[in-house]
Amino acid sequence: MTRPLIEATGLSKHFALGGGGLFRRHAGTLRAVDSVNLHILPGETLGLVGESGCGKSTLGRLLLRLIEASDGQVLFDGTDITGLPAARMREMRKSMQIVFQDPYGALNPRMAVEDIIMEPLVIHGARADAAARKRVAQMLELVGLPPRSATRFPHEFSGGQRQRIGIARALVLNPRFIVCDEAVSALDVSVQAQIVNLLQDLQREMGLTYLFIAHDLSVVRHISDRVAVMYLGRVVEVAEKAAIYDRPMHPYTQALIAAVPAPHPRGRVARRAARLRVEGDMPSALNPPPGCRFHTRCPHAMPVCREVSPPLREYATGQAAACHLYDPQFRQEPPT
Repeated sequence: MTRPLIEATGLSKHFALGGGGLFRRHAGTLRAVDSVNLHILPGETLGLVGESGCGKSTLGRLLLRLIEASDGQVLFDGTDITGLPAARMREMRKSMQIVFQDPYGALNPRMAVEDIIMEPLVIHGARADAAARKRVAQMLELVGLPPRSATRFPHEFSGGQRQRIGIARALVLNPRFIVCDEAVSALDVSVQAQIVNLLQDLQREMGLTYLFIAHDLSVVRHISDRVAVMYLGRVVEVAEKAAIYDRPMHPYTQALIAAVPAPHPRGRVARRAARLRVEGDMPSALNPPPGCRFHTRCPHAMPVCREVSPPLREYATGQAAACHLYDPQFRQEPPT
């Protein structure tokens, strides 16, 4: 079996919130990511979906160790990066990069494009010389921007072009793993397609591995090999994309898929949406419900769901779900 490039075990991030007043008493703990287990194989794209506030971006940053984990472990190509000293982690960062959501806010408006793309090279010890400028020119060509772009500033580009600059900056160190954190959500639909196609082309050319975080399920379906579904800090289902979209197991996944607009009002998705409508808002991560975190909105909730948190368990080949409905001791007939 191929060893995962990225593997997370029991990964958690809890933020302690301070109260107001003179003594700033502890006001609670925000459980942004809670006991997540997942892996990403070399050369694949794992799509990560879920509602806003479920912890997707925090998980992506944990995998890159841009923020420190409260608990758990992250392995990069077999190396535990959660405990690496700063010098070794700095070297490891050449292989792990990120493309941010906002192409307007992710680029320094005071820097020319050449300096923006060259900056990672300089940070890692290279000189801002002819060789570095040549590397920048190569990156611009790779992402489909003309050489003259090097002397221009971010405000002179469209949103899609700025995102291409962000991608070029992420690629300049020749990484192996890239987190695409809502990398197309701020772009027009036609531009989204161009950027997604560019990412796929780059993956084939450079052997890249992606964690692709997004809200748009149609985009995730197009680019991903496997899909992980996240709800209130936990991964509730992981499977090949065909299984996720055609045979979702977890009720939350079923509701997400059912919410995708149907091409025909009497189509299968529309019929499914009528009976899988999820009511209410996602609970607060400051006070998550006990047991299964989805039970407060789940139409199939059982008494055990309110008391025992279901583990992420494989119930079909390559398809794992965290749901008591598929455990024989609780229910024999899963929802349809």
